[in-house]
Amino acid sequence: MARIIVVGGGLGGMAAAARLAKLGHEVALLEASGRLGGAIAPVEQDGYRWDAGPGSTLLPAALRDLFRKSGRPLEKELGGDLEPLPVLREHRFADRTSVRLTGGSRADQRAAFDELGPGLGEKWTSHVDVYGPVWDVLRRHYVEVPWDPRTKGAVPKELDAMFDIRETLHKRLRHVFRDERLALVAGFPAVAEGHDLRNVPSWVGVTAYLEQCFGGWRVPGGMGRIAELLTARLATRGVEVRTGVEVADLVVREGRLAAVRTSEGEADADAVVVAIDPRRLPVLAPHVERTMPAIPPVVTHVGLAGDVPDLRHELVIHEEPLLTVRPGGIAPDGGAAWTIHGRGKIAEDLLDALARHRLDIRDNVVTRVDLSPRVQVEQWRGSPMGVLWQGRGTVRHRLGPSTPIPGVYAAGAHAAPGAGVPFVTQSAALVAQLIGPA
Repeated sequence: MARIIVVGGGLGGMAAAARLAKLGHEVALLEASGRLGGAIAPVEQDGYRWDAGPGSTLLPAALRDLFRKSGRPLEKELGGDLEPLPVLREHRFADRTSVRLTGGSRADQRAAFDELGPGLGEKWTSHVDVYGPVWDVLRRHYVEVPWDPRTKGAVPKELDAMFDIRETLHKRLRHVFRDERLALVAGFPAVAEGHDLRNVPSWVGVTAYLEQCFGGWRVPGGMGRIAELLTARLATRGVEVRTGVEVADLVVREGRLAAVRTSEGEADADAVVVAIDPRRLPVLAPHVERTMPAIPPVVTHVGLAGDVPDLRHELVIHEEPLLTVRPGGIAPDGGAAWTIHGRGKIAEDLLDALARHRLDIRDNVVTRVDLSPRVQVEQWRGSPMGVLWQGRGTVRHRLGPSTPIPGVYAAGAHAAPGAGVPFVTQSAALVAQLIGPA
């Protein structure tokens, strides 16, 4: 039985700890803050509750597989299944037109864009169709199988060729769409994560294909339920959970991991899973010096009362600044809980910016929580948006699931295969594959 220490108690760390414990290892999870969950833990104030980070997920099979491989299935834990989102987002544009992006149906998406303008449905579906083969390559060689770009000949040729493509997502969208509105919709997932499309490889646009094929899914009660269920799962699996423990660095002797140096001293380990930004650990920092974190948006959580607009799904307003409104929080009877994200040139309060678009909720605010990008990164010991795209080479510069140091593995948003609930969840599965059963 190996002694494994997991550094970081966000989704990636909790998922890795649960899987490894189920495989028979002795696992300890160290979290610097006072609670587990990271960006999937809820924000709560005055009876209101909001999702701190993601409010939904793509590829629900990733979460289902995590729970099934570590204990009771997710649907039994939740008392029901994940809820499909009929509409992923409504996109509103500067010309006052809008489109409701449905998920899980090619025909529905085509119809939605045809309502935006004749022939736009065909333009959109033709664009998305291109990414079917892209996802096939990613799934078979990157998302479901551990990869190591440092090992010569270990990367399949078709994946290697795709990662070497020079075309950016910005260039592809400008070439494919004459109508800028479609380009804004297609580029939004990457922009929302803090990336400049001029630095994002074109294959990253595969998100549009995932949304169309698999749809979006919401956890009943909010994403915080996953944090609560995983906390209970760790207890069931016998994981030693220690909060309030800051990991300063890893101890390497004779070229191999030996221990973890914490605020309480050194803890011996046979293996370590780093589920925080590896740049925070001096031993790993030189291996990721060419990476930067993707900066989170400015966030305002508001608890509302009274007569407020009835928003049923996420709303994106494509003006300056870019505003995203998520209305799905939990509120007392008669209230509503919204989260507003802002990106771009933000020179005013987000609620003032929202009021300019005829969504004036300023007089309805009962309570609010404002979070700057810096506060979020400090709170979570890294950005939930993961590594910033700085060109096609970025995919080869981030760590995970293995690292150059024997005995050290990487999971979470900063590791392969990337940020987002399904990929962070899958990063833990890849680490468990490499380490194997006790």
